[in-house]
Amino acid sequence: MLTTQRIMLWVMAATLPGLLALIHFFGWGVLINVLWCMGIAMATEALILWIRARPVQHTLMDGSAALTGLLLGLSLPPLLPWWIALVATASAIILAKHLYGGLGSNLFNPAMVGYALVLVSFPEAMSTRWALPLSLQETPLSLLDSLSVFTGLGSTSVDAFTGATPLDDYKHAIDGAIASQVTTAPIYGDRVALGWEWVNLGFLAGGLLLIQRRIITWHIPVSLLGALTIMALLFGYDPDQSVPLSLHLLAGGTMLGAFFIATDPVSAATSNRGKLWYGAGIGVLLYTIRAWGSYPDAVAFAVLLMNLAVPFLDYYTRPRTRGHKRAGRGVPS
Repeated sequence: MLTTQRIMLWVMAATLPGLLALIHFFGWGVLINVLWCMGIAMATEALILWIRARPVQHTLMDGSAALTGLLLGLSLPPLLPWWIALVATASAIILAKHLYGGLGSNLFNPAMVGYALVLVSFPEAMSTRWALPLSLQETPLSLLDSLSVFTGLGSTSVDAFTGATPLDDYKHAIDGAIASQVTTAPIYGDRVALGWEWVNLGFLAGGLLLIQRRIITWHIPVSLLGALTIMALLFGYDPDQSVPLSLHLLAGGTMLGAFFIATDPVSAATSNRGKLWYGAGIGVLLYTIRAWGSYPDAVAFAVLLMNLAVPFLDYYTRPRTRGHKRAGRGVPS
């Protein structure tokens, strides 16, 4: 039987290929970020449960707070100052989860609420504190240097190894150059984007495991990636003018968003047909914000906007119940 705890543990285990790829290509800052966010999430959860006079140990053991921290740690720049990660994680637990009543009652995806809050509040840090691939660092950033996000020591050396993601870099660089010139930058490597393609393939592998184990269904990831692909082919077919499809799929948080964030069972649509519309809406919004918006990646905003549409989708995509010829939908007369 799939209990809440087992579901959370399977999802956390499925992130391991992507997490290991992130650590391998971008260093210890990723692991430090994940552990810090998970610790803050569980501590905040315990504090709020104590304030609400709810059983602390039993609720913490369901793994939902730890998973929220894990997803935030994977989503945030690995060399982000510790206090920004703290604000994001505490906000996710307090504002997006417990303000609505706790697990199962939240309208919005908690991790994405925390992410969006700090992205709007600290846009420069959220856009420029991504670690460069270790292979591009003359002296790879050590564990001690990575820990300087807590102490402030060695911040100058840390700054020397940070920058934007390939997705954001391409979007701005293509305005004054052509694709063959932009992709000569070392950050793009020999394929799509140095390190990022393996990170996204790692999350893809973990997502396929979740589908195989029936933790999630295929509807949201397939419709999301399909809609994103169609939008990129329709409006971004010329790589000399806009970000190509390969970067949309394999650079940034696309696979993490498609398989681990958009599929949140509480804030996502519930019927299979509703999931298809929900995922497609995220894919369209994802491309729209990336292509014409001012933010480097748009998973958080796309997911949160479609969270608002979930009650509407659930109402109008209700399946036919046994004993009825038609599905119940629409406003009753």
